[in-house]
Amino acid sequence: MKILVGIKRVVDYQVTVRPTADGTGVETAGVKMSINPFDENALEAAVRLKEAGVATEVLAVAIGAAANQDVLRHALAMGADRALLVETDAPVQTLQTAKVLKALVEREAPQLVMTGKQAIDDDAAETAQMLAALLDWPQATFASDIQIADGRATVVREIDGGQETVSFALPAVISADLRLNEPRFIKLPALMMAKKKPLENIALADLGNTAAPSLTLQAVNEPPARKAGRVLNNVAELVAALRAEKVLP
Repeated sequence: MKILVGIKRVVDYQVTVRPTADGTGVETAGVKMSINPFDENALEAAVRLKEAGVATEVLAVAIGAAANQDVLRHALAMGADRALLVETDAPVQTLQTAKVLKALVEREAPQLVMTGKQAIDDDAAETAQMLAALLDWPQATFASDIQIADGRATVVREIDGGQETVSFALPAVISADLRLNEPRFIKLPALMMAKKKPLENIALADLGNTAAPSLTLQAVNEPPARKAGRVLNNVAELVAALRAEKVLP
């Protein structure tokens, strides 16, 4: 069984995000970038399935500029067998990402596609759902446990009311929750071995997905500063303050 894992390069989760000086985007110059944390959980799950003998190959895929090679090397060091970069300098939005992954599914014929449940830069949580719809495959999002046997996947997924267990036949699309696992620490020998693994580059246009983004970013701004708070001594002062602010009649 081949597993295709979609990963994204994002501003590291420990970095405070700031808008650019002209407000047209997020500042990335000189900023630490890393693999999206949820995608790392998906990749760890795929590698564990291979180590357990369930999967035979793990292919990591990223979409974007040449700088994405660093997260693909990270994926190879974690245990992916191959990496593929769909190269483009243009911004790629969710629907276009799903279309690119669909084209790669048709090319690579995996039995399972895994992604993180969302990317921490836009928090859209849409790619896996859109890809499953385009492929007409079953899906399980926000997975916290995955078991695969006899051509079927049984997935425990996190929902607002607790947990839900779903079972379906492969091929399928699964998105990973942080509860799914703890990604492994990458040791130096693994990093050295990753340099010898194949990393393929293809142009976005070669997949026939050259459509312009459907959404236009207007501006990126800091949130408004909060007003200073006040310390009140008793309930009477609180009621008077609320009346002054016209919160109470």
